Formats: sequence, C-alpha cells, structure tokens
Amino acid sequence: MSKREISVGLIQQGNTSDIEANKAKLAKNIADCAAKGAELVVLQELHNSLYFCQTEDVELFDLAEPIPGPSTDYYSELAKKHRIVLVTSLFEKRAPGLYHNTAVIFEKDGSLAGKYRKMHIPDDPGFYEKFYFTPGDLGFHPIQTSVGKLGVLVCWDQWYPEAARLMAMAGAEMLIYPTAIGWDPRDTEDEKSRQQNAWITIQRSHAVANGIPVISVNRIGRENDPSGSSEGIQFWGNSFVAGPQGEILANTSSSEEQNLLVKADLSRSEDVRRIWPFLRDRRIENYGDITKRFLND
Repeated sequence: MSKREISVGLIQQGNTSDIEANKAKLAKNIADCAAKGAELVVLQELHNSLYFCQTEDVELFDLAEPIPGPSTDYYSELAKKHRIVLVTSLFEKRAPGLYHNTAVIFEKDGSLAGKYRKMHIPDDPGFYEKFYFTPGDLGFHPIQTSVGKLGVLVCWDQWYPEAARLMAMAGAEMLIYPTAIGWDPRDTEDEKSRQQNAWITIQRSHAVANGIPVISVNRIGRENDPSGSSEGIQFWGNSFVAGPQGEILANTSSSEEQNLLVKADLSRSEDVRRIWPFLRDRRIENYGDITKRFLND
C-alpha cells in the first residue's frame, strides 16, 4: 500500500488582551509552518483573544463575530496566501443572544470548507462556557478537504469517546482538537500531573479505538482571572499528534510557545484496522442503552 503522508503544523501560542497583536502573531506562525512545508495547520481554541470564559460578563459577548465575518475574511486570506488547509476556532455570533464556540476550516484556495460547533460545553470554576456558548447543532460530521476528511471537534469534546466514534464512523481520517486547557496554579504538582496525563491518555485512546491519528493543539501561558476571584489558569501546552495506535509522533513542551511540524501517514490506518478491526467487531445490536443518561437498577 502506498504511503499517504501529509505535513501538519500545530501552533501553540500564548495570548494577550491585544486581539490584533494575537492575530498578527498567528499570521507569522502560520507563515512559518507553511514555509517549513505544512499542508494542514491547526490553531488552538479561541485563538484570537485571551480565554475569556474565566468569568461571566455580558460585555464579553462583544468579542463574538458572525460567520462569515472579519475573522473568517482574515484567515481565509492566510489560507489562500500560503496554500494550506487551516483549522481555526472562533467565537461565533449566530443571532442576537445566540452564540457558539465554532471551528471554521478553510481550503487551500481560501474557501470555507466547513465548520463545526462545539457540542460538549463545560461549566467548571474558571471555565464558565455555558454562560457564553449554546451547544452545537451541526452534528458530528467530518469536513472534506484536499488533505483528507477532517473530524474536527473542540476541547471539552475530547473527553467523550462517543464524539470521536461518530466522527470515525462518518469517515473521518483524523481527529482534530483545538483546545484551551490548563491547571489551577494552586493545584499540587501531583494533581497537575494526573490531570495532564488523563488529558493525553483519553485522546490517545480515541486514536486507538478508531485507528486514526489525533491532533491536539493547546494554548500556553498564564492568563489571570479578571475578576480576581481565582489564581487564573496556567495553560499546559503539550500539543501533540498521536498515530492510529496511540503512539505519540511528536509533542511540544508544557512551558513554551512552539510551532510543531509533524508528518502523519494516513495510509497506516488501513493497516492498523486490518489487525485491530474494532469497527468490524462492534456489537451494535446491544448498544441501545448508550443513548440514555444513566442506567438505574
């Protein structure tokens, strides 16, 4: 079987409150990845701004934009300029009072290949996303691009094997997770290690269970809580690419900004699924209860 290899660029970036400066830095990093041969470039979750969900503030809805809108115009031009497929993550204003956390994917000619609205929305200390985002309603459908069929999900989705499985069942050739996750600086070092290892493990397990690569791109750096009620978030970086057996192909550090270039061989999925035919051996006739919230005695 001939190799079908693509070059993937992951941009792990720290942000400030200056949105235009963040976008300019992203443009520079995108250019760097493209110059090094990237065909597919993936950005982190909500990359235009600081992670604003640490507090509940109605004024922050002003950060949202329509799709298409100014940011889609901006990233469309970058995709076209560098001839790359580009995965972005935007705060979408769908209608007055209706907002989504939306991944937007651009083709190499700058056209809109598709979008995905985040389905699983957290509401935890420092991550008050339910205040801002309506759960997505576009389903779990891969987006066809010139580099392959992309199963794009967003951050909190990465903890749910159901989402990964449905993307794979619909033909996704890889799973992609733009992410913004980090530690509470007050956590112990042991707790920090447990959380990060769990995050890596669950995503590697999606690669194994579905026999396809996983691309996870996280942000980096300390972002303060504007309300002053917490110590803020220390985003842990560690962006990575896992192969279809869960093997780590490459990863970044937990402390530095980095552009990571990785070769992903999509043809390996066929070989892996032949020796581990998990899709063949699923007992779908016995899984009806999976759609229930919980099974009581």
